[in-house]
Amino acid sequence: MSEELQALASALHAARHFEQAALATLHPLLRMAEQALQASRFAGKGRLLRGMVHLRPAESYRRLVALEREALDTPAPSEDSLLLADGPRVSLLASASAWRAVVEHGCAVSIDVGQGTLQPHEGPARSLSAPSLVTAFTQESQQRLLSREATHVCVFPLRVPGERIDGMIALEASCMAALGQEFIWREASPRLQLIVDMAAPYLSALPPRPVKLPETDEFLPVVGSSMANLVGVLRIFAQQDETILVSGPTGAGKSRLARWCHERSARRQRRFESLDLMTVPEELQMSELFGWRKGAFSGAVKDNPGCLARAEGGTLFIDEIDKLSLKAQAGLLHVLEDRTYRALGDAGSEQRANVRFIVGTNADLLDAVRRGTFREDLYYRINVLPVRVPPLDERRDEVGPWARYMLARHHREKNPAGVARLASEAEQRLEQSPWPGNLRQLDNIIRRAYTLAMVELGGASQELELREAHIRQALAYEGGAQSSALVDALSLAARAFVLEAQRRQAPLDIDLAESFRGFVLAEAVQQVGREEAFKLVGRESLVRSRNHLKALRQELKKAEALCAEVKQPVPASLSKAGSDEAS
Repeated sequence: MSEELQALASALHAARHFEQAALATLHPLLRMAEQALQASRFAGKGRLLRGMVHLRPAESYRRLVALEREALDTPAPSEDSLLLADGPRVSLLASASAWRAVVEHGCAVSIDVGQGTLQPHEGPARSLSAPSLVTAFTQESQQRLLSREATHVCVFPLRVPGERIDGMIALEASCMAALGQEFIWREASPRLQLIVDMAAPYLSALPPRPVKLPETDEFLPVVGSSMANLVGVLRIFAQQDETILVSGPTGAGKSRLARWCHERSARRQRRFESLDLMTVPEELQMSELFGWRKGAFSGAVKDNPGCLARAEGGTLFIDEIDKLSLKAQAGLLHVLEDRTYRALGDAGSEQRANVRFIVGTNADLLDAVRRGTFREDLYYRINVLPVRVPPLDERRDEVGPWARYMLARHHREKNPAGVARLASEAEQRLEQSPWPGNLRQLDNIIRRAYTLAMVELGGASQELELREAHIRQALAYEGGAQSSALVDALSLAARAFVLEAQRRQAPLDIDLAESFRGFVLAEAVQQVGREEAFKLVGRESLVRSRNHLKALRQELKKAEALCAEVKQPVPASLSKAGSDEAS
């Protein structure tokens, strides 16, 4: 055991990305589990099938990889032995109930697939939401596991410092002789969990292996390197029938990704139906979902199919799911669990719901569960395959390509035979601007700049170029005044501070935010000199008392402390502001 741990420690230390660490972890896990099987009373009656790493911090999938047992027989399994999230096989998803059990109990969980039960291995429940013991999992999960020959599964939490669980590792075995009996998992669990605990910080912190940009199409015309890994995960999810939960800020492109998933699914020949709950009053949500029969209520003069009926055989995308009333939540839960529903005013038998669900939200649903505005059972029923779409501010490499796409599309609408170009200076201006409104705001800016360019040309034109001046003028209309640029810049700085704290996975003392004063003074000194700098920012009294140099050194010291904390070089402006050469 000690030699295996030493080898694992060396491999993890040498790993440069997530996939390398996953391979280094799955290899000894499968070997050790196989040894435990051969030493048990089921020796010769069963076999290990595969191991899988599911990285899903903050309730959102990041990566999904698997290693088949057969790959261990090669002299040195390589990364190509892994099922990567952009690989060809799509059936290796874990039970959503297993994930819930792992999070609630904070320990390994055994699954007897034939019995359809889960059993935590140890310790009191560490509930993040519900304290109840999970003892069963869904029929869909059971059928999916059986379809890949798995009769017994053990799921281990990826525990990182701070009691956070960033994912899980699942080991699958096939042993018909052990159905309904205690398998090897509980006895082998402590040794296996030790390997998982050693690997967890590496799996959580290492970046993914760089992947080539996926091919684009009419449904997803732009994919930058910042989105490539997410699209790889979604390609796997798209081919499942399980519910996908797409979270992210309004305007980030959730509905576009939902349509893209539909077009890459087995249901692509059937209809894609979309329901935006922001546009539906609470009292009409049930009827929009389930439809109604003639005479069901005043004004129901004829039968009307709901979204479920219109999406029959296809995909239903429900956006802003957090806006669903508690009554409608109960109705949707029934559909998800029983796959049946009844239209309003229908006294006949229930209809079958052959629909794949994709759900969108910009809210924290788990927080809504805690506040009692969202049903916990519905939350876990839709939180099967969760992904988070980052805001456009985190996808700067996509701003230019999206702007060019939107410009070309808008010009085709006005002049199908024409050509529109985005000047490089205009593209740079867009890339340097804050995007709190995401793709929707970017599209509005492009349309506004396009109109300004058309006015300048005096009307329709075959060829058109959006210049930096057009973009600058279009941006000036945002918020009604250019003076909002300072507020936008401060918002970006605040966002960068929070992102750094998240990247570090450790607190970043908010007192360090006071370093902003040092950066401001350094910039002012660089522009107008020391004394004028203090007058410029309303501290002329310090100049009169000759205390401004001391104050400057104190503020610059705070700024330098921030640089040291985040391990970034001190900007030249700070160094010059504190040097004897500054005046």
